Amino acid sequence: MKRIKYLVLIIAVLFMFSCINKSQNSSNMIGERTMKANEKYKELLKRDFAVSKEDEDLQNIFNNFVYGEVYNHGNLEPKLRELITLVSLTASDGNNMIAEHIEAALNVGASAIEIKEALYQCAPYVGFPRVFTVLEEANKVFKDKNIKLPLPSQATVSDNTRFEKGLEIQTNTFGQRILDAHANAPENQKHIQNYLSAMCFGDFYTREGLDLKTRELLTFIMLISLGGAEPQATSHAKANISMGNDKDILIEAVTQCIPYIGYPRTLNAINIINGIN
Repeated sequence: MKRIKYLVLIIAVLFMFSCINKSQNSSNMIGERTMKANEKYKELLKRDFAVSKEDEDLQNIFNNFVYGEVYNHGNLEPKLRELITLVSLTASDGNNMIAEHIEAALNVGASAIEIKEALYQCAPYVGFPRVFTVLEEANKVFKDKNIKLPLPSQATVSDNTRFEKGLEIQTNTFGQRILDAHANAPENQKHIQNYLSAMCFGDFYTREGLDLKTRELLTFIMLISLGGAEPQATSHAKANISMGNDKDILIEAVTQCIPYIGYPRTLNAINIINGIN
């Protein structure tokens, strides 16, 4: 009987030490992730992460996930990572986070022109009101950083050339189906095809400041961040592949957006990428 009691006691002690060890390992793991998060945030923003006491738990979860995990995943170039973040926030109404990421983009080497062009590129996809709202935040940061506004215009087309140049980029990117869409559009919808060519592609894709490959990647991110635009996102995913942005880059770009768009839209985007032949 005594042997059984001793055996039970030994098992209980071993179990207790096992639980303590697991708890310590878990604490060490969380501590390491928090340390990485704080280091990454300080690298990007040149200051410590400020946590509000009202929602400390959620902010810590956010900070540790975004800066401890997402920002340390993959090999996206820092400037591109921030531009991706900015257009995703613009498309998903993350206006309260825009100023911080404008600052981070500048800190990692993005120019004010590159930042503005990324935001301008959002207009035909997410609508002008969202972009104007975000630009208010961007301009405040630029002024705080003594960046002279307005920035030099990056426009390259006139009223006489915007349709022609836009249609050229469209057909080079998407092929014959663009010409077919123009030819086959019902009479009461031809103006929409014309607007797409002249405004979406003529007024925006022809601008300087960002190359077409970057614009197309950012456009895909805007569309998957919006949600409900899966057909358009599929077309632009294929366009990305044709421009040299492979599936790995698309997946890394989508991964960067997880904290801002959530998992349903993330998984929809991954399904689109996986479906590309």
